[in-house]
Amino acid sequence: MNETLLLRGGRVIDPAQGVDGTLDIQVVDGAVTKIGAGLEAMGRTLDVSGCIVTPGFIDLHTHLREPGFEQKGTIATETLAALRGGFTTICAMPNTNPAPDAADVLRSLRERIERDARVRVLPIGCVTRGRAGKELAELAELAAGGCVALSDDGNPVANARLMRNAMELAAAMGMPISEHCDEPELSHGGSMNEGRVSERLGLPGQPEAAETSAIARNIALCEATGARLHIAHVTTARGLELVADAKRRGLAITCEVTPSHLFLTEEAVFGPGAEPAYDTNAKINPPLRTEADRRALVAGVNAGIIDAIATDHAPHAVEDKLCEFDDAAFGISCIETALATVTTLIERGELELGAAIRALTSGPAGVFPFPPDLGSLKTGARDITVIDPAHRWTVDPRRFASKGRNTPLGGITLSGAVRAVVFDGTVAYEMEPAGA
Repeated sequence: MNETLLLRGGRVIDPAQGVDGTLDIQVVDGAVTKIGAGLEAMGRTLDVSGCIVTPGFIDLHTHLREPGFEQKGTIATETLAALRGGFTTICAMPNTNPAPDAADVLRSLRERIERDARVRVLPIGCVTRGRAGKELAELAELAAGGCVALSDDGNPVANARLMRNAMELAAAMGMPISEHCDEPELSHGGSMNEGRVSERLGLPGQPEAAETSAIARNIALCEATGARLHIAHVTTARGLELVADAKRRGLAITCEVTPSHLFLTEEAVFGPGAEPAYDTNAKINPPLRTEADRRALVAGVNAGIIDAIATDHAPHAVEDKLCEFDDAAFGISCIETALATVTTLIERGELELGAAIRALTSGPAGVFPFPPDLGSLKTGARDITVIDPAHRWTVDPRRFASKGRNTPLGGITLSGAVRAVVFDGTVAYEMEPAGA
């Protein structure tokens, strides 16, 4: 049930409206009705002084694992994790079993979402049947069924002719394609970034060229077809340069970066000690790159070249990571630490606050065809995230709501936490008091 609510005295930042000031927010009948100073209290008052108040976060890239991999995560557990991370809208990637490649599978997925989700979940459909890269999925059915984008997720569409056909059809339907840009012939067998650290550890690496060559190809196909192309989790400085050039030329291209690639480098695989840790929790695809790449990505967020910070949240069961490095699954469980890694970078003076909030709210809201009230605090908006930037906490994966405990951040102290979340007009989450 919705409640009448006043959020009083926070620093309200809404990039979509150019708002940044100490203000109150009034929520009546589940929707924002007014933003201003000294508003009259109605119903419940939430004192958010000292906090930053923003639109609800939007995640363009989340793995819920259900159906098919419920031992890793479920719609219920992972959307609760998203809520605790400040995300009120998430896009579910299609690497499930069965994969949503036709109307009947999508319909079943949407029924599960309606039953179990704690936040707004918008499905992403497959580009090819079974994400196998052989023949196109039922793209028109997926568009009509409510998918906000098309993607084969971690399976790049390697066949250029097939990708061109997909882009032409997607363009005709007004559907964006989100592509994991990778050249499998270059990256196959690589378990981390190819470079100094992989050589020191004796691990096979994925070269930068695997990403950049695929980005270049897909930009060319985007230009040829007029499709809307979204580059998922860009990780390299050179890849970002290619995206920036395409944007300057007016192509319909957007991109995202993960908080993991903003905060960590390939050194996380080695670990902090003198002896190599071979930390499988730092194994992610695309891999963590160099410090130079990380700094370029941070600069890309600050400059607005990167449209969104998207988690690529990838929960795994313990056995998926408790094995030899080469055999371990790719992915980091990070939706509950995403905000804190971002605010820690802000505290360090690397990320700019306004740019980071934009990349979590209005930026992603403009990438896929979302409902018009998302990503802003304008009148009628129903989602709000409250951030306590001064809260310091130590990451303890055992306290995650996610089934996935696979994070390389365990034991690390971060600054910034989600204080409260209003979802669909109701306070859906509040941080537990200290010591609770």
